[in-house]
Amino acid sequence: MAQKQIPDIVVARLPLYLRSLQHMAQEGRKVTSSQELGERLGISAAQIRKDLSQFGEFGKQGTGYNIGYLTEQLQKILNIDHDWDLAIVGAGDIGSAVARYRGFANRGFSVKMIFDNDPQKIGDQIGSFVVRDVADMVSDIQEAGIKIAMIAVPATVAQQVANVLVKAGIKAILNYAPISINVPQNVHVQHTDPSTHLQRMTYYLE
Repeated sequence: MAQKQIPDIVVARLPLYLRSLQHMAQEGRKVTSSQELGERLGISAAQIRKDLSQFGEFGKQGTGYNIGYLTEQLQKILNIDHDWDLAIVGAGDIGSAVARYRGFANRGFSVKMIFDNDPQKIGDQIGSFVVRDVADMVSDIQEAGIKIAMIAVPATVAQQVANVLVKAGIKAILNYAPISINVPQNVHVQHTDPSTHLQRMTYYLE
């Protein structure tokens, strides 16, 4: 079945729905409603129903959603019904913290390798990983068949790193560097910069 074009803002809300459903399941819940999901997330019930309807019918009026079933369907929609391997570039504070973070394991992702260009860091142990040389990045990533990478390097070299990752066959990049990077149209990029989020919040503060 051909995929229809779904607005990115809708796709961005799906992981929020999934996280809430998983929390409900941990609480021993079996059924929920768009109203309850909305109250937990601060999103209107109508918006949740509209978002989910983009992908099919998952609940019945008057009975709500089966939490287990909707969880499975959202995992399939987001392509996380199987694990994705990740490569991290940058063994500084952020990259090291991400490599050690254990929260990816039950969310569909598994860090497999971490790279750096600093001779003093190459060969160091970070958690269960040995820092690899960026000079081997293309061959290592291609050999492992990895399609997702995280960039945690200074802004001055982020674009250069992105270029190498594209050459290695990476199709999705999470960019922690405080700069926008340019990639081919078939490579998806998400930028995450804590300072921009802080600046967005301070707009609302007196």
